[in-house]
Amino acid sequence: MTFVLGLTGSIGMGKSTTAGLFRAEGVPVHDADACVHALYRGAAAPLIERAFPGTVVDGIVDRALLSERVIGAPDRLKTLEAIIHPLVRVERDRFLADAVARGCAVAVLDIPLLFETGGDADCDAALVVTAAPHVQRERVLARPGMTVEKFQAILAKQVPDAEKRRRAHFLVDTGRGLAAARVQVRGILRALAGRPGRVLARSSC
Repeated sequence: MTFVLGLTGSIGMGKSTTAGLFRAEGVPVHDADACVHALYRGAAAPLIERAFPGTVVDGIVDRALLSERVIGAPDRLKTLEAIIHPLVRVERDRFLADAVARGCAVAVLDIPLLFETGGDADCDAALVVTAAPHVQRERVLARPGMTVEKFQAILAKQVPDAEKRRRAHFLVDTGRGLAAARVQVRGILRALAGRPGRVLARSSC
């Protein structure tokens, strides 16, 4: 049975790069953020327009307009999540079913807010991508339009890196460079070789 590995990490830690390293090893990766973006251009658009009139332009959700509606409004955010989360789950389940059908030993769920949303319960193990605080800070502040204030606001909404590392089954430290991260990813895949997944086995009963 396919082993489901949850991949997460705080902003600037190199999560997307690490996901790419798994793909390079032939491991299927489901990107939750990319899934949401696709839904904003498809199935979610009419549902969001119904709940938040004027936020869809030419059939595509305008993320800036939508953000204006939900930021600072917990009830509206819950409404949005009630629309998006079930659709993401459908796509995730389709992805996992395909991984099982193809006989994949490991499938990765790339979920930025894995612990924050309780998504780790749907995985056989959690992998946290990490780096030293100064490396994270340098990476994030180098992004266009990023400020110290924005960086701090984002961190405040995320489970601290130390807590994520404590809850992780595996770690990838990207602060030592791409080659070192690739070695770590390959080591994780060797550790998982032949290890049966339990999450999908339970769900198929």
